This record gives sequence, structure tokens and C-alpha cells, in this order.
Amino acid sequence: MEGTVVAVVLVAVLVLLVLRSGMRVVNQVERGVVFRWGKALPAHRQPGVTFLIPFADRMRKVNVQVVTMPVPTQEGITKDNVSVKVDAVVYFRVIDPVRAAIEVQDYVFAVGQVAQSSLRSIIGKSDLDDLLSDRERLHEGLALMIDSPAAGWGIHIDRVEIKDVQLPESLKRSMSRQAEAERERRARVITADGEFQAAQQLANASRIMSDTPEAMQLRLLQTVVEVAAEKNSTLVMPFPVELLRYFDRAAHRMGQEAPTAPQTPTAPQTSTAPQAPASAEVPAAAEAPVPAEASAPATVPVPGPGPASPPVSGERP
Repeated sequence: MEGTVVAVVLVAVLVLLVLRSGMRVVNQVERGVVFRWGKALPAHRQPGVTFLIPFADRMRKVNVQVVTMPVPTQEGITKDNVSVKVDAVVYFRVIDPVRAAIEVQDYVFAVGQVAQSSLRSIIGKSDLDDLLSDRERLHEGLALMIDSPAAGWGIHIDRVEIKDVQLPESLKRSMSRQAEAERERRARVITADGEFQAAQQLANASRIMSDTPEAMQLRLLQTVVEVAAEKNSTLVMPFPVELLRYFDRAAHRMGQEAPTAPQTPTAPQTSTAPQAPASAEVPAAAEAPVPAEASAPATVPVPGPGPASPPVSGERP
């Protein structure tokens, strides 16, 4: 009887030991891939307690969490012949544990190598401006390049991002000068635009003031008030240009209306044609003072029946 009890106890202990050796615990972030006699079962084990056949099954746990893997800095030459250094980060996870355990030996190392080669390839296909500004498109292209081989390993690439782009120092200085020149250009354009708008407003104001002269007087009074508000001892009064033009027109009109002085008549010239008798009265208005040297009478022709007599000179030879 005692031997039977001992045998039952031994059998129970053996069963417990066998069950204990075949019992496995799969965590929530893992999936179990079972190999039976070296052949992988098509279905993976879910999280929780699972039992294996002792001495026949062997289980490999695969983590299904998102893996954040930094890509080492890669140096390359862009499409526009600029040497840059670029580093990135890859986010991926396992979606098929069986294929991740069978198709590739170390899927983390494999994804890292594919990411490095894809990053160098995307650098050579892109311009420097794309690396600096249009990164979203590069991220999508890089994720597609890495996801193509990783899909056969049961791995899904969630996202790929370029972290930093290191430029040569000479290029940084050139870009700094370019940015400074661009900012200066914008400042000049803004200043010129402001002056242009101010000139337009002044032109509109001048047209309004020319249509309504009273506006000029109101503006003058407003300027006086503004100057007087400063409590200055000197008050500057603007002198209207229209007033100067009025004085100029008045002076010009007065100069045209003034009487002109009489001109001095010239002495009559000697002529051989018959002239009126010497006794003809000379109008008083035609008389003019004669100098002493020219006080002798002028030559008067004498009419006669014969040919004209030679003129009689008033001076002796």
C-alpha cells in the first residue's frame, strides 16, 4: 500500500515537472513563434500562458513594439554638387512575427542597413533646397524605399524623418550673405512702396486742395496750431506761392499800361527831288532843338524853268 502511494506521488511529480517544462508565458508586447521539430508553426502564440510539447517544441519570442532606430550620419553629394552630412531616424514595427523570425536573421540590423543605403540614395537624388525645405516629400520617398524590402520580412515602416543636415562652413557663410541681401532687398522694396503710396496720397490731397482753396487755408491754420503747441518763441508762417504769382501778374500788367516816351526826330536828309517851299509851316510837334554846329539852314532847292540848280550850301568853302 505504501509503495502504491509513493508511485502515485512520483507520477504526479513527473507530470508536474513535464507540464512545468512545457509551460511558457508570453508578454503583452511579444508574440511567440513555435518551432516543432525544427519546423515553424503557421500560427503564432498570443500573449498569456501557453503550453509546448516537451522535447519537441521550441518557442521564439518576437517584440511587436514600435522600434525607434537612429540612422548614423551619412555623407553624400546632392544633385547640385553640394557635400552634406545627413542623419535620420526610422520608426518601424513587426506585423508578421513568423516571417520576421524566418525570413531574416536579424531584422533590426537589416532595417538599419537598408535605411543607411536608402538615405545615401535619396541625398544623391535631391537638391540642397529640397533637403532644407521640402523634407516631407523626402520623408515619404525614404519611407517607401525602406518599406519595399522590409515588407517581405513582415516589418512595416511607420515613419522616416531626417533629423539634421550639416552643411560646409563656406556654404553657411554664402547662405548667410544671401539671406542678408534678400532681407535688404525686401526692406528697400517696402520703403519704396511706402514712398510711392505716400506720393499718391499727397497727389490726391493736392488735387482736393486745388479744387477747394479753402482747404489750403484750413491746412495753414492747422499747421500754425501744431507749431504753436510746441511752445516755441518763433512762429514760422508759410507764404503762399499764389500770392507771389498775383504780385508778378500785377507788376507785368502795370508795365504794359505805362505810356512810352516820344522819340527824337531825325534831321531830314538831302534829296534832289522837288520839295515844298521854304515858307511852309512846320508843325510845332516836329520841332526839336538843334545843336550849334547844325544851326545853318538846310539846302533848299529853287524851282525854275530849266534844269534843277545845284543845291546851295549853307557853309562857305
